[in-house]
Amino acid sequence: MTPTYRERLAVPLRWWVQGTMLVASLWLAVVVAVPGVAAWVVAGLSVALMAALLLAYGNAVISVADGELRAGRARIGLEHVGAVEPLTPEAARLAAGRDADARAFLLLRPYRKRAVRVHLTDPADPTPYWLLSTRRPDALAAALTAAAASPRGAGGPGPTTAQGEQHAG
Repeated sequence: MTPTYRERLAVPLRWWVQGTMLVASLWLAVVVAVPGVAAWVVAGLSVALMAALLLAYGNAVISVADGELRAGRARIGLEHVGAVEPLTPEAARLAAGRDADARAFLLLRPYRKRAVRVHLTDPADPTPYWLLSTRRPDALAAALTAAAASPRGAGGPGPTTAQGEQHAG
């Protein structure tokens, strides 16, 4: 089934620019101390490491499809989705900090200032809500609300699985 919502939390361009400047600075520091070939090898390895880290960190996907909400590797059936709140940047900051519940599932990215809080209704799940960074909180909230209200979302199968997938950062 085609997702009703899909978003990849890719890192912003400025992170790539800053990483490239860091590698260039490293190359400049190394090139004066060691032969040129070694400096280029260090720079090449640094570029590869930087790219791998930025791609891995920005690879998290949030989607609503097939009767499930997926956030990174975690997923939950839409029948367990309760109230959905799009949060302003200030409300998201407070929800991730001062007002946070330690039992909540978090998929946060520091370069995404807005978020959505998805309350859960599964009595067997100790997780009270999911807090998800997003570019488009209103669109995600609307997609979740519509999908959860549909007959497939309200009664479809879907185990709650958020083990070990807490990302705060």
